[in-house]
Amino acid sequence: MIKINIYVRFAIIAICFLIGIVQTFQTSILNSLPFYLVGIFLLIGYFLLGTVTSSAQMLQEGKFEEAEKNLKLTVMPDWLYTSNRAYFYLMQGTIASQKKDNAAMETAFNKALKIGLPSDNETAMIYLQLANVAAMKNNWNGAQAQFRHLKSLKVTEPQLKAQIKQFEKALQQRGQMKHMHQGGGKRRRY
Repeated sequence: MIKINIYVRFAIIAICFLIGIVQTFQTSILNSLPFYLVGIFLLIGYFLLGTVTSSAQMLQEGKFEEAEKNLKLTVMPDWLYTSNRAYFYLMQGTIASQKKDNAAMETAFNKALKIGLPSDNETAMIYLQLANVAAMKNNWNGAQAQFRHLKSLKVTEPQLKAQIKQFEKALQQRGQMKHMHQGGGKRRRY
């Protein structure tokens, strides 16, 4: 698949429509039709695909600010293909997580989950993030609920598996600590 920089895409769209208009007035609509078609094709591609691919590449390179700016160039996220829309919200949540904006992260991740991601690895990553946020808020029931969703998925990525095991240990330790505090603070009377 050909990747076109979003600014280059906008420039090509504008040039195609401009040449099409000039051709229409100088010759005929038939001569300008190829320019209109290319412009329309690129415009439709923009609305269906957005800036998801280029933003994902920026995120992989660790360029969070650039990825956020690029992602904001997607004007109508609701018009994106379903999988691109899910990835759009996944990336939005990832950027919010990097900024430590838990409310925005939860909102974006829940939108991605509602749409549905194609891979269990991405879905598991979202549930793990949401479980971590719930745990940081001392909402251990919420963390366990997110973790139950997570455990039902088939995770194949080794790094994610390791993170899941770490979180599971933290949940188990939390359960043991809670049990000790409930039982350890009582004294028997004889």
